[in-house]
Amino acid sequence: MAFAAQRFADNGYHPTSVAEIVEGLGVGKGVFYWYFDSKEELLRAILADGQLDLRRRQRAAITGATTPLERIERGIRASIEWSLEHPVFFRLFQFAATDDRFTENLRKGEQVAVRDAARHLADAMDAGEIPEADPKLQAHAMLGVSSHLVHLVHRGLLDADEAVVDTAVSFCLHGLQGPRPA
Repeated sequence: MAFAAQRFADNGYHPTSVAEIVEGLGVGKGVFYWYFDSKEELLRAILADGQLDLRRRQRAAITGATTPLERIERGIRASIEWSLEHPVFFRLFQFAATDDRFTENLRKGEQVAVRDAARHLADAMDAGEIPEADPKLQAHAMLGVSSHLVHLVHRGLLDADEAVVDTAVSFCLHGLQGPRPA
């Protein structure tokens, strides 16, 4: 699936054919169709694998965090780092968001991410770590900030360094904590 993911990311989903994929892998079409009914099914499987890998990274990152705010910070950092390390998946997620055949599955993953982030935000509010607000709206804002900065890195407009991750985390946390005293 890694070869197909790379081809889809490099050439686009529509121009990439099953014949091109099987030729690149050195297998026949029969092998492809043994595992997948269509090119669409293959891309859905690739997207699902990417979302699952990202979720694993996030879960591992927040394990052992002692406060809700620490979970939030670790989750943001893990999400951005994963997205920077996996430009192929990031590009495929962006494509999937624009194609009706794939948006529903992609949106389900986004809804899980927002729900989980909102739960951590609500916990932080309950613990008095951040001011009361709409946790779901804040979760969407955090995802938007993170996704936009990663997009800029993948377009070559920002360097893929720790400063990008630190800036996103700082922006999200300081926005959540309200104005800081001078």
